[in-house]
Amino acid sequence: MELINRPRRLRKTAAIRNMVRETKLTVDDLIHPIFAVEGYEIKSEISSLKDVYHLSVDMLEQEVNEIQNLGINAVLVFGVPAKKDSMGTSAYDADGIVQRAVRAIKAAAPDMCVITDVCMCQYTDHGHCGILNFDEVVDNDMTLEYLTKIAVSHAKAGADIVAPSDMMDGRIAALRSGLDANGYKDTSIMSYAVKYASSFYGPFRAAADSAPGFGDRKTYQMDSHNREEALREAALDVEEGADFLMVKPALSYLDVVREVKDNFNLPLAVYNVSGEYAMIRNAVDTGIMDESVIYEMTMSMKRAGADLIITYFARFLAENYL
Repeated sequence: MELINRPRRLRKTAAIRNMVRETKLTVDDLIHPIFAVEGYEIKSEISSLKDVYHLSVDMLEQEVNEIQNLGINAVLVFGVPAKKDSMGTSAYDADGIVQRAVRAIKAAAPDMCVITDVCMCQYTDHGHCGILNFDEVVDNDMTLEYLTKIAVSHAKAGADIVAPSDMMDGRIAALRSGLDANGYKDTSIMSYAVKYASSFYGPFRAAADSAPGFGDRKTYQMDSHNREEALREAALDVEEGADFLMVKPALSYLDVVREVKDNFNLPLAVYNVSGEYAMIRNAVDTGIMDESVIYEMTMSMKRAGADLIITYFARFLAENYL
């Protein structure tokens, strides 16, 4: 039999495979998460996230210089405060942990793109992502006022992009209005537009001390059964002024990533979350899978439509594959 079409011709050599490769992952696609903590000279491995560290503010210069030398030019900053209260007041304190971390990063690496997580769960003594009413239910509209305070304080500290992860209705419009009114019209908003209520967040909640003290977050984070709801959420955030969209988690929601990418003409980020990281890290460390699976997994997110990938593997990928 004489075959005319032979797809294997395009796989014959590495050079040919590279020439026809449809999806390419570069170091510019990566966003490196940072956990800033109170204290001095602290670089402490997080027990739930191997090779990921709690860093005091004085240690951030070394961290950002190292990753910038690898070509990574964007970080997502989380803060772990020393004090919590029912109103999460340390979240918008001008001298709060994130605000000081942002200033330190910008001083050490002015060209680094600094993204800040805007939420309240790490800062409230009840662990929920907003202000509770008398029935201990998160009050959506009251929370918007506090989220706006947080975003403005981050922008004032020097954040390039604020990233609200709370999943309150109307938060993008509230933040855009607040930022603009305070002179931060050029500060971008990366919306956690599609954030599912997921069990994959477990290691992060241990790292950030942000687990809810009671109940769960299913009244404001999305139901993992739903796909069309993701498109409605993203559409609202686009209408309200988001500059970037995000899908979180990434690995188990690649179908949603593709749907969002196909329907909206904004840069799309995904968050390769802590549970996904921990699973793969453990599989590699125990010899179940080769470490090349880390690159393969990350590539799957890019192929699904992600423009940007927030991942605890950013340093590893930059050092070994990109």
